[in-house]
Formats: sequence, C-alpha cells, structure tokens
Amino acid sequence: MEIKEVNSRSSRKAFHEVGRIIYKNDPTWVCPLDKEVESIFDPQKNVYFKHGEAARWLLYDDNNRLIGRIAAFIDKNMAYKQDQPTGGMGFFECINDKNAAFLLFDTARDWLKVRGMEAMDGPINFGETDKYWGLLVDGFTHPTYEISFNHPYYQELFESYGFQTYYKQEGFHLDLTKELPEKFKKIAEWVAKKPGYHFRHFEWKKKDEFVNDFAEVFNTAWASFKEHFEPLEPAYIKKTIQKAKAIIDEEFIWIAYHEDQPIAIYLMYPDVNQILKKLNGKLSLPAMLKFLYLKKKKTMTRARGVLMGVIPKFQNLGIESAMALQVAEAMARKPHYTEIEFSWVADFNPKMRKIWVAIGAEPAKHYITYRYLFDRNKPFKRYPIPEKF
Repeated sequence: MEIKEVNSRSSRKAFHEVGRIIYKNDPTWVCPLDKEVESIFDPQKNVYFKHGEAARWLLYDDNNRLIGRIAAFIDKNMAYKQDQPTGGMGFFECINDKNAAFLLFDTARDWLKVRGMEAMDGPINFGETDKYWGLLVDGFTHPTYEISFNHPYYQELFESYGFQTYYKQEGFHLDLTKELPEKFKKIAEWVAKKPGYHFRHFEWKKKDEFVNDFAEVFNTAWASFKEHFEPLEPAYIKKTIQKAKAIIDEEFIWIAYHEDQPIAIYLMYPDVNQILKKLNGKLSLPAMLKFLYLKKKKTMTRARGVLMGVIPKFQNLGIESAMALQVAEAMARKPHYTEIEFSWVADFNPKMRKIWVAIGAEPAKHYITYRYLFDRNKPFKRYPIPEKF
C-alpha cells in the first residue's frame, strides 16, 4: 500500500473519486458535490484557513488502485482550548481493511504530531459542526444534506485503532403529516401570544439586519453551553446563506424577539440530497438544468433542521416551543414537505433533545464523535454532560 498527499489537480480529482468507489454498490449513499467538498480545502473559500491549516492523502493498494482517503486539520482558535492541543481528522473513506484504515489514521496522527498536537477528534469537518461531523453508527437510511454517512464497518475500524467516544449525537425525524401533540401546541400558543414577543422569518431584502441579529443570538446562546466555543462572524453567516440562495425558503429561517431584542433563532434547509442523489457529485450545465427541473417538480419533500438556539436569559420559558410552532405553521403552508430531520443533537445538550421529543420527533440516527489521545497512557476525558437541565 502507498500513501500519496493530495497536491495536484489529478490528486484532488482522485480524492473525490474515492467515495464513488467505496459506495459503488450502496444504493443509499448520496454523492456530495465535488465542488462543495473541494471548497472546504480551498484557502480562498474556507475562512478557517485564516486560523488553521489542512492536508489530505490518498491510499493506493499494491496494484495502484484507490482504496482510501483521509484529511487532517488544525483550527488554532480551538486546538489550544482543550486539555491538550487537539487537531481533527475527517473525510475518511476506506475499504474494510484494518491495515489500510490504520495507515490512514497514522498518517493524519503523524501530521498533527509534527505540528504540536497531542490528540485528534474525528471524523469532523474543517469548519462548522453542522457539516460532515461524527460517525454514523445506527440508522443507515437516507443521508440528509451535508450530514455524515458511512458504511457500518467504519465503527469497528475507528474503535479498533483506539478512538474513544468523546460525545454522542442523535438525528431526530418528525413526521409532518401528523398533528403536533396537543399539550405542546397549547404551551407554544400561550408563549407566542405573551406581550413583548414577536417572530420574524428571513427576508432577502432585509438580510443584513437579519444576519446581524442571527449572529448575536448564535454567539450568545452557544457560548452558554458549549465548552469550547468559537463565535461566528456575521460575514460568515451571510456568505453561508447567500450560497444556499438557490434552495433556501425565507420561511425556513426564523428569529424570535422580545421588545425588539433578538432572543432565539432557528435554521432549516430543504434536503437537497433528494436531488443530488441523481447528479453523482457533478454540477455541469446539464446537471444544473436537471437540478432546477427537479426543484420545480417539488422533488424535495424533506427538510433538515440545522440549529435552534435561545440566549440564556430566555431559556426554560417556552420560547423554543413557540419557535417550533412558527416553523410547523410555515410547513403546513408547504404540504409537499412530509418530514423534517433535526441533525444533530449532542448528548451534552439534553435541553434540545427534550424539545424535539416534546414535539413528537423520534430519534432515528445515532452518531459518535471520537477522540484519540496520542499518549496512550494519558487518562481519557469525555465531553462533559450537564447533570441538571
């Protein structure tokens, strides 16, 4: 076997080809767009290169056939906030062979070691946690847009190497053809009608104001419960929303206000994978025309709930329920949507899990984000889970 670094146009192309090889006979897998994955490794497009670095490799067998790939990266804003300097690995794909997998893991580990890291988390993304984060270990059904999907045997490869569970994640499915629980609706309606509260969905003509409010809530809410938090810049959020303009629905993004102060946010996307499944990762002119045609035909019947957050002062007051009601009412005006997948909720966020269960969503997928300590004698510490909530 031979490891080769991705450092040329041909090797970049091969990096994307690995997925098509590994999942050739898997009818469930959806090939992500090559351009979107490539943008993660482009310093001109990924803002994380301003405070980090990344590398990636291909693995060939003795007959020069592609059998695996991996990437490693360091986010310097986060690496040194851990108990030990910690980097990341991701975009791992491999045949069912421990020797091959271990060689890939070793390559990522050694690259991180040289740069002063003492551990690696994975599989994760070189960017925000809402994309390609965690290893799927249960619920190998349709993958939603930008959410991890992998073969079941990957879990054995990770754990045999020595990766340990840092935290667990759940993906919840909500059947939109069913009514919301009556008790939940009553509470949500009562909160929504309280004086001083109002709810607004996104509008392109007011995007700058909206993005600033969204960033304010996100950075306040996430800093309150996430042990190692990196604030988002409004410019990054604006760029992300602009990128999704072709698919985004204004009623898929909401902000709650109290006395004109932004206090809660919700973000959702149509599940573009229902269209991408037919494009095999390519976005040529014919593919773009096909995309637009399928979008017009309302091929997307599933949505992906990306995040919900409430600033600490207004938590436990039912704002989450009132926000969920706004979303439910908006979806009722779009009857071709039959399902929402909320991806994902971590075990260190039991409050959010409680909300999704209350509205009738069911846990359908499970993921693990692992950590591997380079010093095998150092005590392992799991991500802390709050005892009370």
